[in-house]
Amino acid sequence: MLSRTLRSGVSVTELGMGAAQLGNLFRETTDEESVAAVDAAWDAGIRYFDTAPHYGLGLSERRLGAALAQRPRDEFVLSTKVGRLLVPSGYPEGTVDTEGFAVPATVRREWDLSRDGIRRSLFESLERLGLDRIDIAYLHDPDEHGDQAHAEAIPAMIELREEGVLRAVGAGMNQSAMPAEFVRRHDIDLIMLAGRYTLLEQGALDDLLPLAEQRGVGIVAAAVYNSGLLATPRPPADASYNYEQAPAELIARANALADACEEFGLTLPEAAIAYPLRHPAVVSVVVGVRTAQQAAETARRYGARIPDAFWTALIERGLVRSA
Repeated sequence: MLSRTLRSGVSVTELGMGAAQLGNLFRETTDEESVAAVDAAWDAGIRYFDTAPHYGLGLSERRLGAALAQRPRDEFVLSTKVGRLLVPSGYPEGTVDTEGFAVPATVRREWDLSRDGIRRSLFESLERLGLDRIDIAYLHDPDEHGDQAHAEAIPAMIELREEGVLRAVGAGMNQSAMPAEFVRRHDIDLIMLAGRYTLLEQGALDDLLPLAEQRGVGIVAAAVYNSGLLATPRPPADASYNYEQAPAELIARANALADACEEFGLTLPEAAIAYPLRHPAVVSVVVGVRTAQQAAETARRYGARIPDAFWTALIERGLVRSA
């Protein structure tokens, strides 16, 4: 599997494994399934793995760390996220998480973008992971905390990079405007952009991507299936988008993309993985997997050979924008 290198010198495989589902996203996943998923991703050549404290209230970090514990540490890149601490919840026994993860709410998330909070988050993640270092840290969804993100959180992360604790820093968000401002104002290395530069929508071409290319900031494209709308060869009528029922016009657009894929002997998920990697600023596509079968299938999709004529056809039909 090919890799791309950030300006900080960190190399990530073009396909990364997102570990939210190892934190019981929407439903339970077993320890055995989690280990098998990581093993299958590794066997397929994936060497970039992403997690966060938010994913299952620390469960994803614990499972991912355990699954990688016996792997040579210099052979993979690991990213996690900062901005929310996990603190005792005080909730009654039996309370479950209310933010999409099927886990007991013995702890809760607490926003803390202060310098001390960023450092504490990072070192608590290290404890959960059980690994000797984290390569990349993203500030996680600071949409409502812009002032503190600029004034405290991002500078604290850069300080950790300068100390050698981290190798690269950035932010992970579901929008492109605020990340573009981070790129303008701070010496960051990369942005994880979820759902905003995909086969279905390319709004990030208006702000973030040109700026990232100009400044040498890498883009990690996540949520490239747009919450499932592009995850199957033909989108179902009840497909979701941004974790809600997809509007009819988006389902129609996805079907038009699927039509084009079929003309060229491709599938919608194959094109969805390949499209972001065509932009020079994009260094990796991170796809969430739950099982070994999903990991192997994702790697197979990444390996699909897509002719230039296919992309030309999409542009000429107005289905995607030219980068």
